[in-house]
Amino acid sequence: MQPESIKTHSELFKLQSELTSVDSARFNSTPPARAPAGGQIVDLLHSSHTCNVNFMSENHAAFVGSIPENYDRYLGPPMCRPNAEDLAARLRVAPNASVLELACGTGILTRCLRDRLPAEAKLTATDLNQDMINYAIAKFGSGSVEWKQADATELPLADESFDAIVSQFGVMFVPDKAHAFAEAHRVLKRGGQLLFNVWDSLEYNDFARTGREVVNGFFEDDPPTFYNVPFSSYEREPMRELLAGAGFTDIQVATVPKDATAPSAAELAIGLVEGNPIITAIKERMPEKIPAIRTAVTRALVDRFGDAPVRAKMQAIVWSARKN
Repeated sequence: MQPESIKTHSELFKLQSELTSVDSARFNSTPPARAPAGGQIVDLLHSSHTCNVNFMSENHAAFVGSIPENYDRYLGPPMCRPNAEDLAARLRVAPNASVLELACGTGILTRCLRDRLPAEAKLTATDLNQDMINYAIAKFGSGSVEWKQADATELPLADESFDAIVSQFGVMFVPDKAHAFAEAHRVLKRGGQLLFNVWDSLEYNDFARTGREVVNGFFEDDPPTFYNVPFSSYEREPMRELLAGAGFTDIQVATVPKDATAPSAAELAIGLVEGNPIITAIKERMPEKIPAIRTAVTRALVDRFGDAPVRAKMQAIVWSARKN
């Protein structure tokens, strides 16, 4: 039974956003001390059926080592590229605009933005994970994008210096969303737009749901929780309240269903197992099972969605807001 004081997913979402210590390895080099009250809240979040995210025990946003390459190669084309094209197409800026991308990852959205923006527009791409930035730079070369390692909750950027801020599938990983939105509001010029997407719930995202179910089957007592985090920010009202609280107006939201297509189940399974931080948890707990887990994910994908190619449904939520 849930505690009397925490009854809805909306309340859990708000608590998650307020916990500045959550997933601290993503945003701080040294995790802060865990206060008793905060610890109690994290435990409640972990025990909740609707949220079920153990933020403190795993670093859900450490896209390091071989993860960037596997993410970009095996998850990028089927899941990220279609949504990046959609997001980039929604952005409208003046020819000489200055655009900031947060959580650029391996540069999938960055590529779409650079291709669509006017040549004279300035594009600055940031991420906290230097390994992701390095991978993106290797794809781009130099000159057309300014790259910066930056914390979304403490941007090393001047007030009112950008006409637009864009982010693909990054907001879900931010522990203190209220602070991050306040920072975005600070660096936006008046009239500037904040445009970002998040994943809808696992119910609407077939590939990720399959990966989560299969991996969890190998860890029945203490399954890795990574897949809960990217798909935890789908409720509209809590997000709207956070944006409004940071000072944004003209807040709009759209649901974006799309088809996801991968060349083969085996390739997609590599991405679902080794193209995100869940592989770190697997290596820590039972590294000898990695081949078996990858094989099991492949078989589940083939059984549910066929093979060569693999087709399924996915769904994102797009948010747009402005600074007056």
